Amino acid sequence: MELKVAISGINAVDNPGPGIGVAKSIKEDKELNAKIIGLAYDAMEPGIYMDWIIDKAYIMPYPSGGYEAYIERLYYIKQTYGLDFVMPVLDAELPIYIKYQQELERNGIKTFLPSLEQFKLRGKDKLEEIAKNIGIDSPKSEVVSSYEELTKAIEKIGLPIMVKGAFYKAYRAYTFQEATSYFNKIVAEWGYPVIVQQVVKGEEMNVVAAGDGEGNSLGMVGIKKMWITELGKIWTGVTIKNKKMLNAAENFIKKYKWKGAFELECIVDIENDKVYLIEINPRFPAWSYFSTGVGVNIASNIIRKAFGLDIDIKDYEAGKLYVRYTDDLITDMDKFQKIIIRGEN
Repeated sequence: MELKVAISGINAVDNPGPGIGVAKSIKEDKELNAKIIGLAYDAMEPGIYMDWIIDKAYIMPYPSGGYEAYIERLYYIKQTYGLDFVMPVLDAELPIYIKYQQELERNGIKTFLPSLEQFKLRGKDKLEEIAKNIGIDSPKSEVVSSYEELTKAIEKIGLPIMVKGAFYKAYRAYTFQEATSYFNKIVAEWGYPVIVQQVVKGEEMNVVAAGDGEGNSLGMVGIKKMWITELGKIWTGVTIKNKKMLNAAENFIKKYKWKGAFELECIVDIENDKVYLIEINPRFPAWSYFSTGVGVNIASNIIRKAFGLDIDIKDYEAGKLYVRYTDDLITDMDKFQKIIIRGEN
């Protein structure tokens, strides 16, 4: 069996997409015998040139340019190279794939994604309800759409606060002026509403996991971030087994019958035995290869489930260390010219 699997997010830069980690995970499952197709949006994405992981790469039109050109590009890839499965890992492209996943399936391209209703659960205005339903806490939050509501929310919660878009962007504000500035910035970029959230104390811990859409887990790993970059990306981390946080991830899969990969971002107050849900990402995080490295190949299990193959859900040890590093790659200039001119390598 040979599968041709397309993966986006191969921009392995200082703010890396999840694609290379997911591709490495799938490659490590030798039984899948997978050829990896990298879906890039720019000829400078390093994944295009990492030919020991990415077998073939294509430049894609931006999802914001409309679904027709995007979907037609996928059909072109299927016709000219072959394409059995697509694993999108970037927020901006998930709505297109979710909306057209049945059409893609009819045309021989499988996906493994949540429904549109499930996808909406990632909204920060849903956090309080979801946290309660899966047995953990959430910071005090207010949904605001005006300066008047922003002022009332700050008076109610108290400074400092987090000012967040409903789906993207988050800033910490220490003064009313900072909060107003971030409010304006988010509204200009993402529109209303804006979420004003209490800043809670604790350690930042996350879970990467996947659900099979029937209430069962396809694997999960919990970590603590030890060192992050200025962009907030993990550079060093360690596996942990916080029972309350892992139980919450299990409950999320069971309660909402989540289908596909997801990440729960939490703040854990160990002293007071509190786990606060900060964010839900409906996709793999950039550090997802950490789970494969400790024996839990979630990406492989998703593909195995999609194609009806046996699934091996393993446990992992606490105390395993994750260290991200940079590297150099030297290649021929004609590879860059080819991707610029032809849109594929």
